[in-house]
Amino acid sequence: MLIATLIAADQLEKGELSSVADRLAEAGGQITRMGDVVDGKAADIFFDGELAAARDALSIECAGIDFIVQHAENREKKLLISDMDSTMITVECIDELAGYAGIKDQIAEITERAMLGELDFEEALRGRVALLAGLELSAIDRCLDEKVEIMPGAKTLVQTMATRGAKTVLVSGGFTRFADPVAKSIGFASAEANILAEADGHLTGKLDGPVVDAQRKAELLRQSARSAGLSLDQCMAVGDGANDIPMIALAGMGVAYRAKPKASAAADAAIKHNDLSALLYIQGIFSRDWVKG
Repeated sequence: MLIATLIAADQLEKGELSSVADRLAEAGGQITRMGDVVDGKAADIFFDGELAAARDALSIECAGIDFIVQHAENREKKLLISDMDSTMITVECIDELAGYAGIKDQIAEITERAMLGELDFEEALRGRVALLAGLELSAIDRCLDEKVEIMPGAKTLVQTMATRGAKTVLVSGGFTRFADPVAKSIGFASAEANILAEADGHLTGKLDGPVVDAQRKAELLRQSARSAGLSLDQCMAVGDGANDIPMIALAGMGVAYRAKPKASAAADAAIKHNDLSALLYIQGIFSRDWVKG
């Protein structure tokens, strides 16, 4: 059995639900049950059919509505692994940190190209970090206080899943100086990111240890699932950039959140209109059961 979930940014009308059911039927789906509109904005349609055909049928943009089609089995996930920058927080930390060095525009351009998959991730990262050499460490604390904002719905998502027994992992191609406090604030059980080298109260322009790149993110997903005794089908991975594609493609539910085109194309679901609480609706968890973060 398959489930199509509709999540409206505002209000979901019954007519919109019926229209989607018709599109699924035209694609060969046999509707078995129509769910009620919950919280005024989300509903499920249960049907039998072909996953690819159903996703194609719902691939047409509809203003303010996100569509997700998945198998009913293992719908509620037991592991959440997520990117940080522009996913769990609203900014790219390295860009904001560069602002304190007066070079934000220069670094942001490189970041954008790396996230689009136009540049080698590690080379681009090391090059940007080198440009920060000599920056006082106090700029990191200022950046955390002044620029870093938690993405709407992030705390509700992570804390609700954790309360229901899921393992939660934050993994970032950014830096531990940001990832550790962000993970603690949101409620992640663990975090992994790159380590900025420091000396005499300043950044050296180098990294300590191996880079957390796309392959490391995917490997951390595998390791986390293995240690929890879970199959990959029981895992959800969330990200927005090209360096998130391997883990998004690997997870049972790979989610592209307000993502770059390549990441969206690789994902099982692309959330464009809603906040991160949409990832709870995907799992059939409605607001009456949420932990309000």
